[in-house]
Amino acid sequence: MDKTDHIIKILRENRDFFARIIDIEFSDKNVHVFDFSDKNIDLHEVDMDSTRSLTEYVFKTLKKEKKQVGVGGYFEDRLIYKRSKHFYNDGEPRSIHLGIDIWAEAGTPIYSPLPGVIHSFKNNETFGDYGPTLILEHLIEGEIFYTLYGHLSLDSIQDKEKGQQLRRGDVIANIGDENINGNWPPHLHFQVITDMLGNEGDFPGVAPASAVDYFHKLCIDPNYILKINKLMQSD
Repeated sequence: MDKTDHIIKILRENRDFFARIIDIEFSDKNVHVFDFSDKNIDLHEVDMDSTRSLTEYVFKTLKKEKKQVGVGGYFEDRLIYKRSKHFYNDGEPRSIHLGIDIWAEAGTPIYSPLPGVIHSFKNNETFGDYGPTLILEHLIEGEIFYTLYGHLSLDSIQDKEKGQQLRRGDVIANIGDENINGNWPPHLHFQVITDMLGNEGDFPGVAPASAVDYFHKLCIDPNYILKINKLMQSD
């Protein structure tokens, strides 16, 4: 069994141990699954160059569907990244989303779902990037892996120290607004990473289509930790 498969096994076996990442319960009655792929015809009516237009789409959809939180996106081939040159900086466009997004109001507290230490943090300020970003390191049953929290408020990273110990359920950050979070509607990008590859405070959250197999090994489905019923896959 390789490292990725072993970590997946560990996460499956410890599902009941993980704390809720935000205060909203991920029950079917509370959750709307967003589709940001080209298959969603509603997106063709949204001005992707306008953060305000995209924000209105997200929160009007939640209001219309009478849901408290939006989720989705793991390995989704997304249309929305065409709005930023940040996703065209390596020749081949990047459009495959490597985490799960949690769309909720700015200021929403974020909790550590399991014990860990602060690996690194950084304000990734490019238009379309993460904005303030926090990365935690975890050790379970001899395996080290990482969780990444992107699109945070600026104060979420201002009082942090590398190596700082965190307990399960500790408040670690808040969701940032569009003025600081990389110019996106307020949301949390949550990603599970098996190897940081030497990165500090940043890690690709979107990949080119040609690298899907490579990133499947590096970026495990975050729903093993989040436990969102509507995103559950059969084991």
